[in-house]
Amino acid sequence: AMEGGPGARICEGDCAVLKRDEVFKAVSVLRRRKIIFEKQWFYLDNAIGHIYGTTFEVTSGGNLQPKQEVEETTTETKEAGTDNRNIVDDGKSQKLTHDDIKALKDKGIKGQEIVQQLIENSTTFRDKTEFAQDKYIKKKKKKYEAVITIVKPSTRILSTMYYAREPGKINHLRYDTLAQMLTLGNIHAGTKMIVMETCAGLVLGAVMERMGGYGSIIQMYPGGGPVRAATSCFGFPKPFFDNLHEFPLSKVQSLLSGTFSTETLPADPEENALVEEESNGLSEEKQSSLQETEEEPATEAPMEINPTEEQDTMDINAEDVEFKENKEKENKENVREKQIKQWERRKKLKEAAALLREKNADGLIVASKFHPTPLLLSLLEFVAPSRPFVVYCQYKEPLLECYTKLRERGGVINLKLSETWLRNYQVLPDRSHPKLTMSGGGGYLLSGITVVLEKGKSDSSNSEALKVEEPSSKRCKLQDLPC
Repeated sequence: AMEGGPGARICEGDCAVLKRDEVFKAVSVLRRRKIIFEKQWFYLDNAIGHIYGTTFEVTSGGNLQPKQEVEETTTETKEAGTDNRNIVDDGKSQKLTHDDIKALKDKGIKGQEIVQQLIENSTTFRDKTEFAQDKYIKKKKKKYEAVITIVKPSTRILSTMYYAREPGKINHLRYDTLAQMLTLGNIHAGTKMIVMETCAGLVLGAVMERMGGYGSIIQMYPGGGPVRAATSCFGFPKPFFDNLHEFPLSKVQSLLSGTFSTETLPADPEENALVEEESNGLSEEKQSSLQETEEEPATEAPMEINPTEEQDTMDINAEDVEFKENKEKENKENVREKQIKQWERRKKLKEAAALLREKNADGLIVASKFHPTPLLLSLLEFVAPSRPFVVYCQYKEPLLECYTKLRERGGVINLKLSETWLRNYQVLPDRSHPKLTMSGGGGYLLSGITVVLEKGKSDSSNSEALKVEEPSSKRCKLQDLPC
């Protein structure tokens, strides 16, 4: 089945994923933009208008051509050896030299034909076993046949890509663990979810894909602003972001204690950059004014030189003034823009705070590099009773601690700490076996369901009474014994 619905076409400006064997790379589809993927360079111009899932061949000049499906010629009388014991890898078995192959490539001969020539010029190919021959062909094809498939991004593809390419960025969250999170978190359209993640926005994207644009998400973020690099790779339509809110972790405590206000905002990273740029600008201005003051006495002293020079300095000063005026105008506009931005951010923050204050979220997903215990204990306050929560952690020790803390606190049932086990298999006739490179660990999940936490006095006094009673009753029995 094809990803992204049948017949979706590749359009300019799309987010797409390039695939070659098991290697993926996310790119934006732009004209005349050179792309380097798996030691191949090419342009995506020719791919525009084709259906997602089409396989292309890289031809000369980096142009993509849709690959014609070629029926592989299966020769029945394929000569093969019984075993590989007599084959010695001395590097002399291939008659074609490096230069020969380069010449073939430069002529524009297709990869398939180059592979055929390599087979014909290999002295040991016939003696190899059938399996070894297949392996040889596969290896040479990978090297000389530049074939690229363009697929539509999805959670499955992007999580596989991130896990293979930069697992550190997603805290080594393996794709099967992510699938478990989405299931355990009961994520579906029309829910109100709280997501706290430091996985480059991959978990957020996965949740958004499941919700299909219906419902609302509040993303809790540490630091200056949320990171959504992976979220943008999904290529969601604009309306998906209408109900995506964000709220800083630093404000959670004040929101819970009722002292929250939008006045003391954490500075936006963009704003910080602006401020820095401006301060640099100021320092340059200061420097130039300092230079002017130093130069002024020098220009005043030798007055009797020709008057043209003085005229020049006058012009420069006039230009300076004009420049400064322009700069001031720019600064005023900048300040105005900043005020509008600030106002918009306050508005957004107030909306997010209002949503959290309702304390009726349908679920909580946490997947971050931070210790889960404090996060969970504060964020669970915003979740309605009898709703699921899932916490991911790369290691199990923090989750064990979290488990015991939650048990002590109460207000949760069905607590489960789990790790999924994943094994890839090679499936081929006569040689199906688990792949030799198996993933070490995909992280751990702590999941559970919230229940109403009775915070009444009767509850605590009862438990205290019980605690006091137990030892005293035992004491009574001991005292009774001697009598």
